[in-house]
Amino acid sequence: MRITRKSLAAACFVSLSATSAFAADECEGKQFVFFPGGPEGGTFASVVYNGAVMAAEHTGCDVQYVWSDWNSEKMVRQFSEAVARRPDGIAVMGHPGESALGPLIEQAREVGIIVTTQNVDLPTYEAKYVAEGFGYVGSKNYTSGRNLASGMVQGCGLEAGDKVFVWGMQSMEQRGLRTTGSIEVLEEAGIEVDYLEINPNISKDASQGIPVFAAYAAANPDMKGVITDHGALTALLPAYLNAAGKKPGEICSAGFDLSAATAQGIEDEMITMVLDQQPFLQGYLPIIQLFLTSKYGFAGMNIDTGAAMITQSNVGPVKALAAEAIR
Repeated sequence: MRITRKSLAAACFVSLSATSAFAADECEGKQFVFFPGGPEGGTFASVVYNGAVMAAEHTGCDVQYVWSDWNSEKMVRQFSEAVARRPDGIAVMGHPGESALGPLIEQAREVGIIVTTQNVDLPTYEAKYVAEGFGYVGSKNYTSGRNLASGMVQGCGLEAGDKVFVWGMQSMEQRGLRTTGSIEVLEEAGIEVDYLEINPNISKDASQGIPVFAAYAAANPDMKGVITDHGALTALLPAYLNAAGKKPGEICSAGFDLSAATAQGIEDEMITMVLDQQPFLQGYLPIIQLFLTSKYGFAGMNIDTGAAMITQSNVGPVKALAAEAIR
């Protein structure tokens, strides 16, 4: 019998469905808190959330979801509140950095709460508590930033002296490493980089960035490319470029993460390329981590999800999955 990807996926689904009752019994009484990161309904955070929800269904675990609007101060406050509730485990995004989250992680461990991370890693605490289930699921931020910028330079034929606008989050301790990686590659190629930090309002609602981008483009008609280091901003690149009066293919535009809007933008040549860090896995696997550690004592897993570069040449097969908020 010939095994296809479709039949293998079906077999996996049947297997998971058949064991759901067993999993529910295994996870009975376990309570986890999960951080999807952004606003409820946001393009990236929704995919993370969908992965976590599927894992909760497959394991039967009780999961509470905490939405943070990509706001680091809010994440810290919410993490502190989660520790006070004494769940069995917490899966948190590391955007606030180790200096902000570290003391709270120590408090959590002191009372026996398992902690793991997704999207942005906390390497010091992962190393310290890996045997107690502290893992990481997500892209390697610095490497991902370099990979995207390298692909942009090569794929768009950028040359020394060209100007690229980088809109990122370099000020954030761990999260900012992705922006730093992109800037370093561009500068190594002799490209002029104009950098702007994404402010919290635009991070929460990317549509507020439309007039900002239009103003920048008007003041810099020699701009050859743009990198948006934020999935929601990347999804709105077509709107940004339209507001700036740019035609398809006129500006080399690159960013991170797939969504239905991003996939359409790639097909329409308004987005040149994205690095897909597969956020569905960043939801699914941390719940599995908390389940396996709380039930069986498994150590933390470290899984790099950011390996796929999506361009017009390969967006077709994943477009339907992006529309379903899976990729």
